[in-house]
This record gives sequence, structure tokens and C-alpha cells, in this order.
Amino acid sequence: MSNVNIKPLGDRVLLEICENTEQMKGGILIPDSAKEKPQEYKVIALGTGKNDDKGNKIPFDVKVGDIVLTSRYGGTEVKVDDKEYKVVNQDDILAVIG
Repeated sequence: MSNVNIKPLGDRVLLEICENTEQMKGGILIPDSAKEKPQEYKVIALGTGKNDDKGNKIPFDVKVGDIVLTSRYGGTEVKVDDKEYKVVNQDDILAVIG
């Protein structure tokens, strides 16, 4: 787990961008400015949870360490110590990979 000092609230999830070095055929490195926004993230922390109408905690569908796909432009991007993170609502997570 990362030592980032961000604790999401409610049904929000803190995600870390998965580092993947993409190269084209021939070994040409694609510059960051030309890459599409990443959609693959690692779950770093879960929020405090959300309650249903009866006051029961709604369980999270993901756990810390999961690799997930999110909508491309959803959530809020945060930069801490030169690392990029994203805070999203659990509903913005589209799938768990693997």
C-alpha cells in the first residue's frame, strides 16, 4: 500500500495510476502529451462507506490492491509528491481486471 496521506470519504475510492510504458513498433516511446488519459488504476484506499435507506453500510465492490477500469474523465485528479492519483465514486469504477 502507498503511504499517501489522503483518506477518501463516503463511497469514494482513491486510485493510483498504473504505470505502463507504452511503446510503438520499432521501440518508439510515445510522449506523455500524446497518450490518451489512462483508464487502468490500482485501488489504494477505500472511503468511509455509504449507508442505505435503512442505515446499513453498503459494502464496496472493490478492495485495496485491485486493478480497475474507470471512465476516462470521471473523478478528481490529485498530485502528491509527483505521483498522480484519482478520487472517484465507486459508481465510476467500470470493472475489476483479473
